[in-house]
Parts: sequence; C-alpha cells; structure tokens
Amino acid sequence: MSVLPVPALFLMSLLLPPCGSAVVPGQDPEPAPTTPAAAPDDEPRPRLLVFSRTEGFRHASIPAGVECMRSIGGELGYEVISTEDPEVFDPETLAGIDVVVFMNTTGDILDPVHEAAFEAWFRRGGGWLGVHAAADTEYDWPFYAELVGAYFKSHPAIQEAVVVVEDREHPATRMLPGLWRRQDEWYTYRMNPRPHVTVLARVDESTYIGGGMQGDHPIAWCHEIDRGRSLYTGGGHTDESFSEPAFRAHLAGAVRWLDRVSDDPPKPGGEAPNDAGVGEADPGGSDIPAGRATDAVAPSAGQ
Repeated sequence: MSVLPVPALFLMSLLLPPCGSAVVPGQDPEPAPTTPAAAPDDEPRPRLLVFSRTEGFRHASIPAGVECMRSIGGELGYEVISTEDPEVFDPETLAGIDVVVFMNTTGDILDPVHEAAFEAWFRRGGGWLGVHAAADTEYDWPFYAELVGAYFKSHPAIQEAVVVVEDREHPATRMLPGLWRRQDEWYTYRMNPRPHVTVLARVDESTYIGGGMQGDHPIAWCHEIDRGRSLYTGGGHTDESFSEPAFRAHLAGAVRWLDRVSDDPPKPGGEAPNDAGVGEADPGGSDIPAGRATDAVAPSAGQ
C-alpha cells in the first residue's frame, strides 16, 4: 500500500468538508439558525372606568351610556372597564385608572372605605366625569358635594331646549354650536354651582317649560380640586343622547380634558357635531329662540 506524502494529505484536508457538514449535490446548504428579534412591548393604554351602580332611580339609558363610553374610549385609545361593583374603588385598582365616569349613578353607591380610596385617588390627580344623574348621588358625602358641584332637585318633562355654550375654548365644548338645540331631561339643581366652578354651558330657561333656577341655569361645568379634575354634564337622560354626534363629541372632549390631553378632540362617529344643533351664534346675543315646548311639567319624583 502506497502512503501519500504529508504535503498531499494536508492538501486533501483542505478540500474535504468537515465531519457532519457534508453538502448533498444539488442542495443548498442549510442556513445558519437565527434568533428572532424580540417584539417590542405594547405601550400600556390609559384606562377609563365607567361606573353605573344605582341605589335609587335607575335610568333605562344606562346600557346606551355605557356602550357610548366604550365606543368613545376605544376611539381615544383607552382600555374601558365598565362595572357596578364598588370593590373596584380600592387603591390598587384605582392606581391603574386615569378617568372615572359616573354614568347615571344614583343614591349611596360607595361605602366609607371606597369613598376614602376614591377621594385620595382623585386628589392626587384623577379625572372624574359625572353624567346626568351623577348629581342624584351620594347626598351625605361632603367631598362628593364639592366634586359634583350641585345636587339634583327636580325636573320637568323631557323636552327640547336651547343650550347656550358659554366657554367656546374648552375641549368639552369648543366643537359645539354657540346655541345648541337638543332634547333631554333638564335637571333643576338645589343650588347654582356658578360661584364655585367654571360654567361651560347653561340651558336657556325661556326655551322650555319648567326651569327652576331663576334664569341662570348651568347645565355643564368643570373645576379642579387639589390636583384632580372634575367635569359634570346634565345631559344624558335619554337613549338618544348617546347616539347624538354633538353630545358624544362633548363627552369625548370631556374625557380628554380630564386626562390632560391637549390636542383637539376628535368627533366620534365621523360627523360634524355642528350639524346636530342650531347654527353658530353669539351666546350673549338676542337671537336665542324664544319658542317654548308644550310638554307639561312633570313632578319632581323620579329622575
């Protein structure tokens, strides 16, 4: 047997593939395995809590209101939590909430422990939106009296009226017509909140039957307590309110102001809310419609 000289063996070792990596003729070599790039973590979304517990009169429009806030929250990029369980008002849960909505709540809905947790959360910078019967809630809680601004007293029958938008720059009202004609149940309040809040809009008592606030009738307002922001709107008794483009835009703007979002609020549903009310006008002018609805005044019992 002939033995190749050492230089020849060295040359052959350069030409042959290493053990275990032979290439089959006509087949491309397997690519080297790669480690997939880690997907970036999703940015945490802000959270909107819609609370609709009732211990008094229960509005039939609550499901429509909750669904409206779910839709608005989704459009604005919020994770929306809707519940009637007061146990959500604990420090750990509230720490992850940006805005709380009281959707047509009534009566005594929180016990003292939950009240304390909510108040602490709010004063540290929370945002609270009260809709309609939120003014018929928690009559014996001093902090809530300050938060809501005014309590419910009575109301006439559902009817059309003209809302005069007083603040044309606020995110919750700047998309609305100066004179906003709409139908709802117009609450009379036990006190006029004007000395303690910023009034965003008032309802013109000359345009409907049953006004009980001597001609100065705020219907939407806002204010700040410590680092927290509060906004109340008196609309929202009817199912139709929550499909009304202008009212939805009003609620969306309120959420954005409460959460300190400075850019212009979108118009939910893609419709221009000015099309839903009367035309632009000087809120202080003499062109406020004087026609009255013909509905009889309803008794104050029931909200």
